Amino acid sequence: MLFNSIQFAIFLPIVFLLYWFVFDSFIKKSKNQLRLQNAFVVMASYVFYGWWDWRFLLLIAFTSFCSWGSGLLIAKAETRKKAKTWMWLNIVLNLGILALFKYYDFFASEFAELFNVSTVGLLLKVILPVGISFYTFQALSYSIDIYRGKIEPTKDIVAFFAFISFFPQLVAGPIERATNLLPQFLKKREFDYDNAIDGMRQILWGLFKKIVVADNCAVFVDHVFSNYTNETGSTLLLAAIFFTFQIYGDFSGYSDIAIGTAKLFGIKLMRNFNVPYFSRDIAEFWRRWHISLTTWFRDYVYIPLGGSRVSKAKVVRNTFIIFLVSGFWHGANWTFIAWGAYHAFLFLPLILTGKNRKYTNQVAEGRRLPTLKETGQMLLTFFLAVMGWIIFRAESIGQAWEYVRGMLQFGTLRACYRFFTLPEIRLTSLFVVIMLVIEWLQRDKQHGFEGIEKLYLLHNKYLRPILYALLLLLMMVFGGKHASFIYFQF
Repeated sequence: MLFNSIQFAIFLPIVFLLYWFVFDSFIKKSKNQLRLQNAFVVMASYVFYGWWDWRFLLLIAFTSFCSWGSGLLIAKAETRKKAKTWMWLNIVLNLGILALFKYYDFFASEFAELFNVSTVGLLLKVILPVGISFYTFQALSYSIDIYRGKIEPTKDIVAFFAFISFFPQLVAGPIERATNLLPQFLKKREFDYDNAIDGMRQILWGLFKKIVVADNCAVFVDHVFSNYTNETGSTLLLAAIFFTFQIYGDFSGYSDIAIGTAKLFGIKLMRNFNVPYFSRDIAEFWRRWHISLTTWFRDYVYIPLGGSRVSKAKVVRNTFIIFLVSGFWHGANWTFIAWGAYHAFLFLPLILTGKNRKYTNQVAEGRRLPTLKETGQMLLTFFLAVMGWIIFRAESIGQAWEYVRGMLQFGTLRACYRFFTLPEIRLTSLFVVIMLVIEWLQRDKQHGFEGIEKLYLLHNKYLRPILYALLLLLMMVFGGKHASFIYFQF
């Protein structure tokens, strides 16, 4: 079920009303109030996930049960060695399932090409379960954190199933830790009106970024990438910039909708994006982009390898490892590995000079506008990100190389100008500018519409509904045709 679908527009209000105002009165009469509330969350989440393909409900249930059981076995283990064995069994099991569905055919195809053998009977051609990369990593963090002593295992299997399958973040994150999300399912939740209102605003902001910005960018991007050999360099550059905003609007929009939806149910999810295109170097960009995945690899891969506490050579090694693994996490294609390697190389100068933690504050903090130096830094970082997204978007390394070659042969601006004469391109550009302006003004907030009642004329309670109505009208009139989210394929 997609967040931007009619089905979800019907599903969410029904679940919300049942959760707070129908079953709540029944649940309060029961001795197992919390367990019944969590059971309803699991039921709603399984309906949400099963809407796509009910058969994969068995897979997520199996993952949940094994990870829950492993937590109990790790805690009960008589020795540290046995606890480690149970932890690794769960890791191997979960990563084995992920590898089977996501990577087996890729490696089988590469093997067949390398040894010049037929792939007939070699490929499984299985459908990739939506969200498997996200909930697998969420399950892994649970057993690892129990082994490390950061969290106690729960005996409440219903609460654990709710933690793994919580529908707002089930398909594309944020990738939550058991230390943050699981305890919220182990305590009573009360309806908070202000929190729910803020959640609705964040949902609206996420829908705007997805439906109005990302989906309209996608139309132009798909056209140019499908015909890149026939386009001028300026047009290729414009399409690459549009894709940069498409993937941001698409993925950060999903995260906003997920976080906002969770607020409606009294659950707080971690922030996943923090205005990454206002970063002053590539290290800051990665502290602001897909935060839940970046911090996951930091805590469970980078730091165990020694992190930054080792020699410069090993720090470089560790950096390349996490970026290559992160790239491969995105999909079974050499382009994702190349994209990870590209960003690792961009990190090298910052690591070698010890400047990779230089920018940890918000840009232009306490000021309305950035300095000339900050503007130049943001533009350079943005351009580096654009180049990386070309590799990410391409279907092969060869296509990425040809696309960049064509783009650098800038040629005439006439073809690019021709696209700007099209009303839909000008409108899309306007939507991108609106998004950037709002995010700049709200860069110290959790999302674009947080505290919107304090902004300029919007403190007037009669003007805010007009703004919301205009946004909904924009979505209905100018909404793009790309329904699915990009990160559903990962």
